[in-house]
Amino acid sequence: MSVVASRAVEAVFGALSRLPLGFLQAVGAVVGRLMRRHSAKFRQEFERNLLAAIPDADEALIANAAAHAGRVILELPWVWRRPRAEVLARVVEVSGWEHVEALHATGRGVVLLTPHMGAFEVAAQLIGSRIPITVLYRAPRQAWLGPLMEKGRRGGGVSLAAADAGGVRRLLRTLRDGGMVGILPDQVPGNGEGLWVDFFGRPAYTMTLAARLTDVAAGVLMVFAERLPAGRGFHLHFLQPEVPVTGDTRARVEAINRNVEALVRRYPAQYIWGYKRYKCPPGVQRPAL
Repeated sequence: MSVVASRAVEAVFGALSRLPLGFLQAVGAVVGRLMRRHSAKFRQEFERNLLAAIPDADEALIANAAAHAGRVILELPWVWRRPRAEVLARVVEVSGWEHVEALHATGRGVVLLTPHMGAFEVAAQLIGSRIPITVLYRAPRQAWLGPLMEKGRRGGGVSLAAADAGGVRRLLRTLRDGGMVGILPDQVPGNGEGLWVDFFGRPAYTMTLAARLTDVAAGVLMVFAERLPAGRGFHLHFLQPEVPVTGDTRARVEAINRNVEALVRRYPAQYIWGYKRYKCPPGVQRPAL
């Protein structure tokens, strides 16, 4: 993308960020439903993933999930570009923060797992405002999005660690120093960085990094930033894992997937079903059927 085009995109982001959050989410809901109706590629990935995981999903749930997919897109400029205090003011409820404080008080590191669901970009901002957090960061494929993403995520107690060897070392140092790290555990890793583990009954190439980090931490929590209806803001949930994350690396990877599944089943409409969770990264061999 040219410099001119990149500046144009940034200008659009800036213009959208000045609109009310409720309005952006309402427009996003329309966009999500239109994507499902008119984009065969999106609809195929979206509905295949959702119906495989939630076989009894009715049309109301599917339509609601499509609306949330659009809300994720349209609220992003607001979350990234509005003053941090204004974004945090829209977090109207926080549940389970006592679990974070209890683990942090041990003096050992804490791993927070935030799947691709709800307003996950808001979660790190809230955490960083209370306790510094280092978040794993993978540069987007679209180069123009990188600077916007970094600027929107960094600051206010939030540091970024690149998804490379240096970044992994930084995460480990943070944990050993008693700090806090955040990871999207359902992000598809690169070749050699994952294991094939079932996710809603289908093999999914799943990162091992999150599992390895939990081995040196005091504990792990699931985090979900619930998007409330009618533009009312967000409700952040900090949840203890339903399945203990223990054992060897494979056992921990499997436990993390089970915990993500449990969280998604509680709030199925807010998972980003259009995310290509089951893709096979270049150089990775699919498991034998």
